[in-house]
Amino acid sequence: METNALARRFDARALLRFALPNIAMMVFLSLYTIVDGMFISRYVGTLALSAINMSFPLNSLEMAIGIMLASGGSAIIARKQGEGRTDEARQDFTLIVAASLTIGVLFLAIGNLFLGPILRLLGTSAAQWDYCVPYTRILLLFSPALFLQTGFQTLFVTAGRPGLGLGTTVAGGMANVVLDWLFMGPLGMGVEGAAIATVIGYCIPAVFGMVFFWKDRSSSLWFVPFRFQGRMLALACGNGSSEMVSNVANAVTTFLFNMIFLRSWGEDGVAAITIAMYFQFVFTAVFFGFSIGVAPVISYKYGAQDIPQLKKIVQICICFVLAASVGAYLLSRTTISWALALFTARDSHVYAITIQGFPLYALSFLMMGTSIFASSLFTAFSDGIVSAVISFARTLVFLVGTILLLPHVLGQMGIWLAVPAAELLGILVSVSFLIRKRRKYQY
Repeated sequence: METNALARRFDARALLRFALPNIAMMVFLSLYTIVDGMFISRYVGTLALSAINMSFPLNSLEMAIGIMLASGGSAIIARKQGEGRTDEARQDFTLIVAASLTIGVLFLAIGNLFLGPILRLLGTSAAQWDYCVPYTRILLLFSPALFLQTGFQTLFVTAGRPGLGLGTTVAGGMANVVLDWLFMGPLGMGVEGAAIATVIGYCIPAVFGMVFFWKDRSSSLWFVPFRFQGRMLALACGNGSSEMVSNVANAVTTFLFNMIFLRSWGEDGVAAITIAMYFQFVFTAVFFGFSIGVAPVISYKYGAQDIPQLKKIVQICICFVLAASVGAYLLSRTTISWALALFTARDSHVYAITIQGFPLYALSFLMMGTSIFASSLFTAFSDGIVSAVISFARTLVFLVGTILLLPHVLGQMGIWLAVPAAELLGILVSVSFLIRKRRKYQY
């Protein structure tokens, strides 16, 4: 207990300090896509920017499976640590990493084998094709690194070493930025250069994590001999299903947005929604980073039945989420003109489309944090069903419904209002479960 970082007493300052590396880590991860988009838009053009967004649903699917395994497994591992079952926790940890690596290899093989049909299914236009194919192929070749990076960003926290996850992710992010400039600027490698820079950024935390957990014994987790346990993997997948639903929903909704914006404004419309979604990536990264960062602490305290600490931690989390939601909205509204100019000229059609619709889209930033935290909270309690219902309702049922319905009712305004409307409905579901389950989990 004394050597486990999760066993300490947490006040607001200590909890935020513990979660901060994970927040920063998730923000840096979101920058992989954003920095690629910025350099591609400036060095190659907004048509290329729209093209790489066509394959984003495939990337979201990979992230969905990786996060499902890592977050679902993390709750089980942290709970077993809290119960004093450290040997079992290390075996489960090793199995989760091995499963992630295996699935990454499957994506590498199957994705490249059927790349053409996949991109046609995603609606890639003839104008976008020559940009989208090489970019997506390179990313698929390094799918194992993406899965390992995704897993380690959560498992470093579970091991009580969030600072290491932050450090490796910052290193990967900085490498991505520098190499994006080098490959697309002086070397003129186009979208292929952006893809290579991205996958090098994946490899840095992936390789470091493998070496660290293989050799280091200073944290609470390291690789140990294990045997395949289908039941444990099934529990991890079920427990992390809400996180998977969120990312699968990103894939589905990105596909729908691409189709609707392509129909309404052409390739410029796809570029516009891509830029608007970059803001969403950053702010959801803050909420996901915080929620994932505090989840092992909640799981540990619940497993140890430290109810006073559990109640205090949940109260701190709710206050942080509400304050960050207001901050995200205000920051997005005050920086949109400046940030948009990083991607496209102020007199461009893409700029005009985005600046007109973004004030409506930004309303979602006021609401998304509550549902993200609520879903993560129930994952931490190993209540995968409730967690999945919250995520499924918010990110798939409500969002798909509003995307398909509101444009017919409100026209182009309805396209931009789809996300805020879905988030509002999602809050109603989240708050309902938070009230109903508070006595069962004693928070």
